[in-house]
Amino acid sequence: MNMVYLNGSFMPIDEARIPVLDRGFLFGDAVYEVVPVYDRHPFRLDWHLQRLQNSLDGIRLKNPMSTDAWKSLFLAMIEKHTQKNQSIYLQVTRGVAKRDQAFPMSTPPTLFMMSNPLHTPSPEDIENGVSAITSEDFRWLKCDIKSTSLLGNCLLRQLSAEQGATETILFREGQLTEASTSNVFIVKNNVLLAPVSNHLLLPGITYQVILEIAREREFELEVRDISAAETLSADEIWLTSSSKEVLAVTRLNGQPVGEGKPGRVFKRMHALFQALKREGQ
Repeated sequence: MNMVYLNGSFMPIDEARIPVLDRGFLFGDAVYEVVPVYDRHPFRLDWHLQRLQNSLDGIRLKNPMSTDAWKSLFLAMIEKHTQKNQSIYLQVTRGVAKRDQAFPMSTPPTLFMMSNPLHTPSPEDIENGVSAITSEDFRWLKCDIKSTSLLGNCLLRQLSAEQGATETILFREGQLTEASTSNVFIVKNNVLLAPVSNHLLLPGITYQVILEIAREREFELEVRDISAAETLSADEIWLTSSSKEVLAVTRLNGQPVGEGKPGRVFKRMHALFQALKREGQ
């Protein structure tokens, strides 16, 4: 049975209810996190909780729980489910109040958490890579907040879904930002390039892990602005996220990326990331 947590209690998901005046429902006035669990251990939980704090600060909502309380709740959620590998979703909304865009003065937040099986890339996708398309990034200017207001992301992801592609890679004023549900890296002349983490993209946990590995293992790495032209002519393109981990894009806008197969730098990084998972890091 899929057990969820809602405002202090565990219950079957079919019994979970929120009032229609919850601001998360009415306005998307909420933030969230998704934490992968490998072999029943949450991956980089401290990093996820720090990003949650940053998102809460970004929308001026007080954190309803201490770090230790969050960690205890995560472990309790994992124990409620039998899967060794899980994807834990948590959401904090500003709570229930009359419909008014201004923040309510004193309303308890709504806290929700659930677990789903963790679905990572298939062996076929790792071996062959996936396809993506490109689009102008028309979202708001606070993409560093992990907000549940994801309509822009949904519209952009739908563009690729309608073309049978895995992702939509985004450019704003000619510069690479991220993808609709992922961060993006490129490789050019054996140099790994990453966009600067700022307000125009989400600071992905996997993005940060990839940078950590690259620095520790002495990859040639540059974190800087990346133009659309560089991206479209890249030797390799990667997608990174908690579910995609690190995944090669081998076709972009219907054209092969590099040699049209996952590249040498990707294969090295993918192996190192998998080793880090096995080590429980």
